[in-house]
Amino acid sequence: MKITDGEKLILLMLSELYDKLGVEGEVEPDFIRSAIFSNNTWSIPWKYVGIPFEEQETPEVVKEVLDILDMWSMIERSYENLSNESKEFVEREASPFGKDPKFPGFDGNNETEYMGTASFLVNDLDRFEEFKGRDFNSHCPSIDSYRRMLSVFKPIFKNLNFQPLSAQNIAEILKERVHPENR
Repeated sequence: MKITDGEKLILLMLSELYDKLGVEGEVEPDFIRSAIFSNNTWSIPWKYVGIPFEEQETPEVVKEVLDILDMWSMIERSYENLSNESKEFVEREASPFGKDPKFPGFDGNNETEYMGTASFLVNDLDRFEEFKGRDFNSHCPSIDSYRRMLSVFKPIFKNLNFQPLSAQNIAEILKERVHPENR
């Protein structure tokens, strides 16, 4: 959603009025403020789907973060349902990343747009609630490894037919976290 600087100011002032007057409406002033201050105005039509906003293109970084969160959500859910023997297989095959795999986030110094987008999707848009309460800062560059993981995950996911990932699938995907030069 393209919002001019003047419109941002008006929205922020209206949000303050809502708070000051105790207005209880469908539009959440805290969300509007958060979307503006974090430069995530693309999210306003996502939150308020009943309003007929103009069609807009989802920013590429948002699409990529959604893919990454989808992948990690599937990895974590599938891993939880594995037998102990299968978990040991994943740990062994995908070492050092196979033991209780969890989404580690993005680098807070170099991947701030990705980290902020993930945090906004989870904490403000209430998507991927399984990641709520997590620190999205991995403290190391992650996006390249996630892209490698996605290149393995997407073809596997296409053929799953709503089934969980197998231990073999999880191990194949997690192995991609290791840089090719270090294998």
